[in-house]
Amino acid sequence: MQPRRAVITGLGTVNPLGNTVAESWQAVLEGKSAIRPITRFDAGNLATRIAGDVQNFDHSAFFDGEMAKKAKRMDDFCHYAVAAMKEAADQAGLSDLQNRQRIGVSIGSGIGGLTVQYENAVALATKGPRRVSPFYIPMAIGNMAAGVISMMYQLRGPNVSLQTACATANHSIAMAQMIIQNGMADVMVAGGAEGTLNELAMAAFGNMHALSTRNDSPETASRPFDRDRDGFTLSEGAAVLILEEYEHAKSRGAPILAEVRACGMSGDAYDFVAPDPEGRGAAYSMQMALEQAQLNPDQLGYINTHGTSTPVGDLAEANGIYALIRNSVEATHVGSTKSYHGHVLGATAGVEAILTIQVLREGVIPANINLFEPDPGLPPIQLPTEIVEKRVDAALSNSFGFGGHNSSLILTKI
Repeated sequence: MQPRRAVITGLGTVNPLGNTVAESWQAVLEGKSAIRPITRFDAGNLATRIAGDVQNFDHSAFFDGEMAKKAKRMDDFCHYAVAAMKEAADQAGLSDLQNRQRIGVSIGSGIGGLTVQYENAVALATKGPRRVSPFYIPMAIGNMAAGVISMMYQLRGPNVSLQTACATANHSIAMAQMIIQNGMADVMVAGGAEGTLNELAMAAFGNMHALSTRNDSPETASRPFDRDRDGFTLSEGAAVLILEEYEHAKSRGAPILAEVRACGMSGDAYDFVAPDPEGRGAAYSMQMALEQAQLNPDQLGYINTHGTSTPVGDLAEANGIYALIRNSVEATHVGSTKSYHGHVLGATAGVEAILTIQVLREGVIPANINLFEPDPGLPPIQLPTEIVEKRVDAALSNSFGFGGHNSSLILTKI
C-alpha cells in the first residue's frame, strides 16, 4: 500500500509584511523591508529601538459571540494565530468538512504569552498579588493558540503544541505530516504564533547582544550573510498551513498548493544559544530531509535559510548548505527572507514555509535585500541580490532554534 501523502490546501499569515499571504508576498516582490522604529511603547532607553510589528490589525474582526468576550483575555499570539487560521481555513474550504474528529491541530509558540507574563509580573511587583489576573495562566501558556483554534472550529482530532524555539513551526508542520501519514487524521492545522514584541523581550535579547542596533536605518538592519550584519531584528505574527491527506483533498476538489515531502531534524548538542560553528547539526538535518524525501541535492531549486543576520549563525548555516550541495551548487539559489520580515521566533518557520510555497507556485525566487557586501568567509553558494525567475519543483526551508534544535522542511510542487 502506498504511504499516505500530506499536501497543503490552505495558507494564512499575519506578520510585519502584511495581514494576508497576498500582501506578504507582494511586499517581498517589491523588495520592501518591514522593520520600523518601535512605536508601541517607549523604547528610548533600549539599545535596539527597531522591530517588525504587525500593522493595522484589529483582533475583534476575527471573533464573535462568546469567543469575542474570551478574546479580550488572550495574548497577542493567540489573536494572530486565529487571524492566520481564518485565511487558511477559508482557502481550504474547511467549513465544508463534517467529521471534525478527523481534523487536528499542531500549532506551537517559541515563547507564548510573554506580554501577559510581563504585565502580570509588573502588577505583582507594584500592586501586590491580588492584582495578578485569574486568567494569567491560560492567557500565557504557549499551547493556548492550538486550544483556541480547536474550540473555535470544533476540531476534535489530535491536538498538540510543540515548543522548540525558532524551529517550532517547522516541527509543528512535520508533526502534522506524520499524524496524517499514520492515519490519525485526514486534515491538520499546523504552524506557529508569536507575540513577544514588548520591553522585556527587547531588553533580554538586546542584553544578549543578539539584536541589531542599526536604529538609524531600520529597513537595512536585517542583513543576512552581509559582512556588516550585527544581529537579528525581532518581529511578531503567525502562520497557519492546512495539511491534508492527498486523496482526501483530491476527492473534495480542494486547492492543492504543494506537498510536504519531509522534515529533517537534528540537535547540535553544542550550546544554549550558539550554533555549532561548523554547521554539522544543520548539515545533518538537511541531509536527513533529502533522504526522507528521496531527493538528490541537485533537485533543490531553492533553499530558504534560517539566516537570522547573526555573525556566527549565518556562516555556520552557509557552511552546512555548501557541504550538502557542493557538487551541484549552480542548481540551487539560496536566500533568507528574514531580510524582509525579521525574526518571528516560533512563527518564523511558518512564515518562511508560506513564502517558499509561493516560490514553488510562482516560479520567482526573492532577492536577498540588504546584502551589500557578502561576508568574505562565505562558501561559494548562490545568494542572488535580484529576483530570479526560475521554475522550482523542490525547495528546502531551514529553521534552527536556541537549544540546538534544527529543522529542514522540504516542500515540492504537485
